[in-house]
Amino acid sequence: MRRIMLLTPVFAFVIGVYAQTEKQVQKNFAVQPGGLLTVEADRGSIEIKTGTDNTVDVDVTFRLRAGTDERLERLLAEYDLDIRQSGKDVIVTLDRKGSGGWGRAHDRLNVKFRIRVPSEYNVDLRTSGGGISVEDLRGFVDAKTSGGSLKFGNITGPVKGHTSGGSISVAGCQGNVDVRTSGGSLSLGKVEGTLNARTSGGSITVDEIAGDVDARTSGGSITVSLSKQPKTGCSLATSGGGITVHLAENIGVTVDARTSGGGVSTDFPVTVQGNISKNSLNAEINGGGPRLHLRTSGGSIRIRKM
Repeated sequence: MRRIMLLTPVFAFVIGVYAQTEKQVQKNFAVQPGGLLTVEADRGSIEIKTGTDNTVDVDVTFRLRAGTDERLERLLAEYDLDIRQSGKDVIVTLDRKGSGGWGRAHDRLNVKFRIRVPSEYNVDLRTSGGGISVEDLRGFVDAKTSGGSLKFGNITGPVKGHTSGGSISVAGCQGNVDVRTSGGSLSLGKVEGTLNARTSGGSITVDEIAGDVDARTSGGSITVSLSKQPKTGCSLATSGGGITVHLAENIGVTVDARTSGGGVSTDFPVTVQGNISKNSLNAEINGGGPRLHLRTSGGSIRIRKM
């Protein structure tokens, strides 16, 4: 028993030395609505929240796992953090100056940007490693990450999002949407504009879209609901899943559907010219209209009424 009691303080000391340590940098700026927040970071996740005040509040947290305050300070000496204002705009940059001599310590360094902007503001966000989230916002959103998910609220303005490895979700958008991922699913609410969606490994779901849509995936299903008459046509294609399109009853389109791994079915009355095939459909719905191009190599195609 005595031996255990002697070792316990030593064990506690070791845990204390290598416990998590962190440092915060905070700055606040008075701005005007309609400005632009730019974030360019070598690493770190980005979280954008909105408020009623005309201020931009920047909070950057550096957290080192299994480190000390001294180690964290020496590690941060290899980074340049710049937070500044230019008119009604705010610019935040984080650059690593060199390779340094800390090796794996950089892998244990976690960086998080928490920034609050006015509800009417624009954001241009870039990070080389981390997820990005944006709350409801009136303004444009342009976000890119090399490794992480993208999550957007209801955006009044165009949305552009690109990730090399993660899912993308948009609660809603009053504007055009352009989203791309190399490995994850795409989930969108109501889009009142055109949609361009690409993923190399996941499903695509659109609750409702009032404009044209071009959606493609190499490995998942596609489900889209069209609530208004498309203007120039829609194209949905997947190499590994089924396609389901929900159409408002008054929409007129010319269907060009084909599958190599299932059948084609529709809830709408159609007139077919030429040969009737289980695996394809070329027909007009409600007198025809813009082309509805549907292709899959591994599933069925269904056209349903909303």
